[in-house]
Amino acid sequence: MNITVGIVAHSIVIGVGATAAMDLWAAILWRVFRAPSLDYGLLGRWIGHFARGRFRHDSIGDAAPVKHERFIGWSAHYTIGVIFAALLFAIAGSEWLTQPTLIPPLIVSSVTLIAPFFVMQPAMGAGIAASRTAHPTIARLRSLIAHTVYGLGLYASAWFCAVLTR
Repeated sequence: MNITVGIVAHSIVIGVGATAAMDLWAAILWRVFRAPSLDYGLLGRWIGHFARGRFRHDSIGDAAPVKHERFIGWSAHYTIGVIFAALLFAIAGSEWLTQPTLIPPLIVSSVTLIAPFFVMQPAMGAGIAASRTAHPTIARLRSLIAHTVYGLGLYASAWFCAVLTR
């Protein structure tokens, strides 16, 4: 198999697996504690407004709904997960895929916090690192834990792929 095709395929499988781990974690938090997670429909609404030239909102919840926003949001969520998996391979090298270790995905997953803290949350009206939310410390901690779970999902998915391809 061509090395580029292999990297792309691994990025998709491992990125989807890690993102699914993050979503499973969110589902457990909802089921046990009724703790809500990000509504990916609102992510889709934010992205949907890009076509209209609008990149920042005072409150994304108050913005006009966008057709298919839930589909757009969920698609973006998984696409971002795959892109961050590819970033991991770019940093750790393709040899990491054959013998995955835990530290590189945890480093990458902590770096991925830049996106919600400094891009998405401010653009959606929540402020830098959720500073305009009712409970910023809790929001930050939940983001940190969710992204750590994503990192653990990267490792677990890569380990599973490595075992299957041996």
